[in-house]
Amino acid sequence: MTLEELKKASEKVGLPSYAAKQIADWLYKKKITDIADMTNIAVAKRAILEKHFEIGAVPPAKALKSVDGTIKYLYPVSGGSFVEAVYIPTEEYATLCVSSQIGCKMSCIFCMTGKQGFTANLTANEILNQIQSLPEAETLTNIVFMGMGEPLDNTDEIVKVLEILTSPYGYGWSPKRITVSTIGAKGLKRFLDESNCHLAISLHATNPKDRFSIMPVEKAFPMNQILTLIKGYDFSHQRRISFEYIIFKDFNDSPQHAIALAGLVKDIPCRVNLIRFHAIPETSLVSSDLKQMEKFRDILNNRGITATIRVSRGEDIFAACGMLSTGEINRKKQSNVKIR
Repeated sequence: MTLEELKKASEKVGLPSYAAKQIADWLYKKKITDIADMTNIAVAKRAILEKHFEIGAVPPAKALKSVDGTIKYLYPVSGGSFVEAVYIPTEEYATLCVSSQIGCKMSCIFCMTGKQGFTANLTANEILNQIQSLPEAETLTNIVFMGMGEPLDNTDEIVKVLEILTSPYGYGWSPKRITVSTIGAKGLKRFLDESNCHLAISLHATNPKDRFSIMPVEKAFPMNQILTLIKGYDFSHQRRISFEYIIFKDFNDSPQHAIALAGLVKDIPCRVNLIRFHAIPETSLVSSDLKQMEKFRDILNNRGITATIRVSRGEDIFAACGMLSTGEINRKKQSNVKIR
């Protein structure tokens, strides 16, 4: 809950409004898991709180650790489903990749989560739980909303989570430590107006026709409209924008594609993240080799566009987003099959 929501909850049980800040402190600073631990609130009032509310902290159900230190956690959520959060430690940073939906509506053909279809939006509680119940939570330096689902298709809950993460009453994080990755969904303008967190746009093509062939949402959220909207905002100071570009062999990896991409983003102070494709079942797409990716990067850099090749992590633990949760869902289905 936000501070305003906590005030309403306090009023519901007959607590003074200032109790909301006390509750927020217990939740987001002290990170308690039991309402009974709120020792500066009267025992009788705590009992009423326990009757109407719960903390909602749920530990991960499974963890897979890669040889490179990456850990993919599987969290249980409503309806017997699961979502993934990925902890990525390096020498300088510790980043958590967070999910925002159960499944996804966007149906990108290179994404395993999209092949699950859409089940439900995660609540703010279920999103924050991936952060707060993470065993390595105290080591985190950065959070990226780039896990399962399209964050800005769940804008109400994402905006609430960002408020709690960055507000003094909440976690008190700097917006510079948080990035929201999106295909440019319906909530993009609201996010730009209401948040100072970093933005990453999933582009993956240099023209609408090619983008539509791998991302059907191009029809609803055209790349040219997204770029036009972004150009109306200032990205030269606190907020940073980057473009995500998965490089597929013989599809979008030629020098001509690199030149076209440079032309698309040349008027936007930005970074381009070149990403190697993690193979998934039932797709003909394959990743370009490193040599081709380096050529692509150099063309962008030579045209004044800062471009880097993202290091692949966790390839030995179902690296592609959605693969671990899909496997767990299938396992549960098989275990529930009755043998006649």
